[in-house]
Amino acid sequence: MSKFSFLTIGSLAVFLFISGSGFAQQAVFQWQPVAPGVWKSVVGSSDGITPLGVAEVKPRLEGLQKLGDISFPAVLAESVYEKTDGKTYLRFPLQQGEQLFGLGLNFKTVQQRGTIKTLHVDHYNGKDNGRTHAPVPLYVSSLGYGVLINSARYITVYAGSGVLAEGKNAPPEMNRNTQRNWNPQPYSDAVEMVVPAAGTEVYVFAGRNAMEVMQRYNLYCGGGTLPPKWGLGFTHRTPTLFTDEQILKEVAEFEAKGYPLSFVGLEPGWQSHSYPNSFVWDSTRFPQPARFLAQLAQKNIRSNLWINPYVSSHSPIFKDVLPYTGSHTVWVGRVPDFNTAPARRLYKELFAKQHLTIGVSGYKVDEVDGYDHWLWPDVAKFPSGIGAEQMRQIYGLQFQKMTDNWFREQNQRTYGLVRGSNAGSPALPYVIYNDYYDHRDFITALCTSSFAGVLWTPEARSSKTSEEWLRRMQTVCFSPMAMLNAWADGTKPWTFPDVAEEVKAVMLLRMQLLPYLYTTFAQYHFEGKPPIRAMNLVDGFSFDDKATAGQLNSTENPYAMAVKKDIKDQFMVGDYLLVAPLFAGETSRKVVLPRGKWYDFYTGKPVGESEVIEITPGLSKIPVFVKEGGIIPMIPPVLHTPTETEKLPLTVRFYGKTEATATLYDDDGKTFDYDRGKLTWTKLEVKKNKKGELTGSWTAPKDPGFHYTTISWQFMTP
Repeated sequence: MSKFSFLTIGSLAVFLFISGSGFAQQAVFQWQPVAPGVWKSVVGSSDGITPLGVAEVKPRLEGLQKLGDISFPAVLAESVYEKTDGKTYLRFPLQQGEQLFGLGLNFKTVQQRGTIKTLHVDHYNGKDNGRTHAPVPLYVSSLGYGVLINSARYITVYAGSGVLAEGKNAPPEMNRNTQRNWNPQPYSDAVEMVVPAAGTEVYVFAGRNAMEVMQRYNLYCGGGTLPPKWGLGFTHRTPTLFTDEQILKEVAEFEAKGYPLSFVGLEPGWQSHSYPNSFVWDSTRFPQPARFLAQLAQKNIRSNLWINPYVSSHSPIFKDVLPYTGSHTVWVGRVPDFNTAPARRLYKELFAKQHLTIGVSGYKVDEVDGYDHWLWPDVAKFPSGIGAEQMRQIYGLQFQKMTDNWFREQNQRTYGLVRGSNAGSPALPYVIYNDYYDHRDFITALCTSSFAGVLWTPEARSSKTSEEWLRRMQTVCFSPMAMLNAWADGTKPWTFPDVAEEVKAVMLLRMQLLPYLYTTFAQYHFEGKPPIRAMNLVDGFSFDDKATAGQLNSTENPYAMAVKKDIKDQFMVGDYLLVAPLFAGETSRKVVLPRGKWYDFYTGKPVGESEVIEITPGLSKIPVFVKEGGIIPMIPPVLHTPTETEKLPLTVRFYGKTEATATLYDDDGKTFDYDRGKLTWTKLEVKKNKKGELTGSWTAPKDPGFHYTTISWQFMTP
């Protein structure tokens, strides 16, 4: 028989569980509050390097305090751990019907209850098994809490799949021979984890709903990144061996044809050697790199350089960095150990001289994810003494942090791409990408990124048909980074002439939405709200939302559907825009509308209220819907992101028939001066006059750095 002894820590009742079957002793967590709504427990001995430590997280306490205090989640009161065979086992209770989200960047499913994963930084292989680009060990419950394991280990997670023999909620034994309802996956009442180390750190984030949990996580990690304005424009990555003249010619083509462009990406051929890398310019393709970058800047276009960190014998730092590299190579290049100060210094000096001081604006950090046969093996050794497993888990995160620091020292914001990340990364200015290319799964990844504290781009690279090309370009224009990646085949936005105008239209719409997108990212930074959101982060998508469910008149209950079916093919952009992409071969689709009234973005016509609708939108536009009270600030269509001194008129669209308010964020768009208070939040307000007519108002800030002049209100509802 089992024995339980109860202890009390403050107002929280906890217990020790000692099994009479000879298993190791299980103990309760000792939770300590570390911020409003955030608790931490240290289990066993320190495991050394951790993701939050590498990211050097600095909680945004002001934002956390605005969310207010909240009680420790009661459902976790009986959580226990044990130390066995040099490993740490963790067990967290689950309730019947509880949904789970998170556990890294996933491409197949948003809901994760019942899954088994080994969280391992890797090149995604088409399976949601935990081997992914950002295996963030955070799971979020629909009950309003999240659990983060701050470990740089390969963590195995049984997310409600294991059944304890003597558990208090053990399911009954069944007979498959006679019982047709026999279940191959019996009910499990816990999340269980194996951390292959003698200790770990565990964090709990609480909230009134899943959105507030993610806000607390993002804010605890410093608040989400606020990109420079140019980062939210459109980017085009040029073919690998393009010269400076070819790139400038392509930039001129974009302008001549009327397609927007804010920054260009240079692929491996910009270097004199790549795979492994010299990190210096190729003198034949780029004889005068500073002059080339200045020519781009004159056109208000920034540059982004492809790199991976592995150093070639042809690099000027090779001999000096050699003592600070690992025992194994990657593409015969030496692997620097950035946990050593000399390695960090050598890279900083070289990159500053070759890139930053002459105008490079950011990096695309490739090959820091996998596969296993590409990166170092787990038997590799590094000068710092950090194990190869932990190095694998934090390497991409570490490079993000290091390069972010370089730009911060120049008071210059950057926005780049990366293939590997982990916990603690919300504040880092990088968007994840990969070589996988499934359009549907890319949308799922947009949804799951909001539960991992990372950003993801469903970049467009190539297509078999013009229909597919347009659908992909429509999707990417509603993502954190609107990117065409032509490194391999030179694809252009106008490659398919029969949809070239429709592609141009959605690219220009992206530019028009810059004020809305910039404000959405400001919410990410100051409030912790993910800019791209899974529907499960919207009010109403909760299994216990009985009040709403009882009020529905539709034949299909969208909130019940959110429990039974994974809603993974639609997502929110900010507070107001619901995006429902179509895929090649589709002419219609269903859209699940959350609570409240919703309107067509393009026409303002009402489309439904708290229901599932069927739409047949045609090919030319991606379906976008706006919720009641939606206030969407827009600028005129422009080819380049507005400059620091440029001021433009605003058009503010309003959807619905009720009074509403929203705020518009602005700053200089390129520096970190907003941390010193150089920013504006402008109230946009819609009220009814004495005649019952809707009227809009605002008070323009007197700040000379405010980038908008006049405002015109467009009431979209017929």
